[in-house]
Amino acid sequence: MEAMQGLVERLEQAVGRLELLSAVSHRPPGNCGEINGVNGGVAPSVEAFDKLMNSTVAEFLKKSRILAGDVETHAEMVHSAFQAQRAFLLMASQYQQPQENDVAALLKPISEKIQEIQTFRERNRGSTMFNHLSAVSESIPALGWIAVSPKPGPYVKEMNDAATFYTNRVLKDYKHSDLRHVDWVKSYLNIWSELQAYIKEHHTTGLTWSKIGPVASAAAALSALSPGPGLPPPPPPPPPPGPPPLFETEGSKEQSSPSRSALFAQLNQGEAITKGLRHVTDAQKTYKNPSLRTQGGQTASPTKSHSPGPKAPQSHPLQKHAPVFELEGKKWRVEYQEDRNDLVISETELKQVAYIFKCDKSTLQIKGKINSITIDNCKKFGLVFDNVVGIVEVINSKDIQMQVMGKVPTISINKTEGCHIYLSEDALDCEIVSAKSSEMNILIPQDGDYAVFMHFPGGGHREQYRSPAVGTVIWQWMEAMIHPKRNLSSYHSHFTPPKKFGTAAVQLLSKRENSLFLNNSRLHGMDPSWSLNLQKLWVNLQRDQTP
Repeated sequence: MEAMQGLVERLEQAVGRLELLSAVSHRPPGNCGEINGVNGGVAPSVEAFDKLMNSTVAEFLKKSRILAGDVETHAEMVHSAFQAQRAFLLMASQYQQPQENDVAALLKPISEKIQEIQTFRERNRGSTMFNHLSAVSESIPALGWIAVSPKPGPYVKEMNDAATFYTNRVLKDYKHSDLRHVDWVKSYLNIWSELQAYIKEHHTTGLTWSKIGPVASAAAALSALSPGPGLPPPPPPPPPPGPPPLFETEGSKEQSSPSRSALFAQLNQGEAITKGLRHVTDAQKTYKNPSLRTQGGQTASPTKSHSPGPKAPQSHPLQKHAPVFELEGKKWRVEYQEDRNDLVISETELKQVAYIFKCDKSTLQIKGKINSITIDNCKKFGLVFDNVVGIVEVINSKDIQMQVMGKVPTISINKTEGCHIYLSEDALDCEIVSAKSSEMNILIPQDGDYAVFMHFPGGGHREQYRSPAVGTVIWQWMEAMIHPKRNLSSYHSHFTPPKKFGTAAVQLLSKRENSLFLNNSRLHGMDPSWSLNLQKLWVNLQRDQTP
């Protein structure tokens, strides 16, 4: 009995060893990073890439978490992209180079990560860290070096140079105010410098694939990168059906032979084939019977039936987005608002920005002092704000009304149709920049109301205009004196600039004063009211210059 028990135990041990050997023999070669036998470790190139991730990439992630906000979110995406590349390098160290038609499928995970990073930047154009996001977005395609040969190193350097354009902007903005951003720039650029050194050492002429093992494929890559021993990969799907046969079978020939014979019989009739045509009477001709034109032409013959044509595809309704009105970090997001005239931002800080996107028939009031305001893709939108320390920007919008209650240094209008700017007494010295826009009005306070200070009709202004608002009329008058034959009828203003701008006006006009004012000459294209107003202005300016 004891001998039988010992025999059973030995049999169980043998079965266990056989099961283990069976699992190992069915495992794909190189599974779980084993390239030198069981637990042989990873390739030196993968180990070197791990050191790069644990040092430079980890340092960049640390600096980004200090800045927080959009920069931190973007950095997490970059870290995920490097993890996807690490998985690809591990697969390359275990498999032979794949066929060309399989490369795109193998690169898809990394391509999706790169696209995600670039999309995040485009969706956050109103971010205060937009230069940070742009530096990452413009250079992250450097991870595509694995598909570049024979010199992937210079390709990474080109992407690094693209990032430098935006990192220089970051350094310019923060090098004297916040050194955390300077450290962030150094940590990010260091990633690409270290990656170039890594490529030069391990993949000088292109990605190095394994010389042994199976050829890489999408199914093999999934099995190689999956954790645990697992089961062998499933068999490949059946091949797609082949093309249709070029020649018909005998059965189909027999079925089509009667109709084909009838067709050839009709063609062989010669001149007799016209006997089957139906005679068209005068009543059926539109030029002899005009009433057919009002009926939409000749009616269809009752002997023939016409099947209705395919219906035009119905246009899908535009997808409506949920309205957004929230403070996200340091950015106020006002998006997809419709028919709202009660929007108010009352609690503002100096470092906050406001981004207004795709709002229609709405009005927003911003109280206090804010860093900047951006209006993007809005229609029939009204904005009232107190003070802005940076810039107010209007992009790709239509029919915008803006009222300044306090001060603003710069207003930018780009690709906008219809913009009315109401300036306060304190904002008369602001700078207005416009490009590719039309129908703009600048209104300033006068006698307790607002008067049109300058009107730009469609196509009546230069491609890009840049000048202090109250100096606008003076600048146009100076242009008129330099080019006396210019037609100024498209510009309209009956406002005399304040006295504090008189000295500047005299300096601008002193070289050409005799041609217009002292000789009482009249410019071509100017109506009498313009000439009279200019003469009055000159008298006022001379009075201001009298000691």
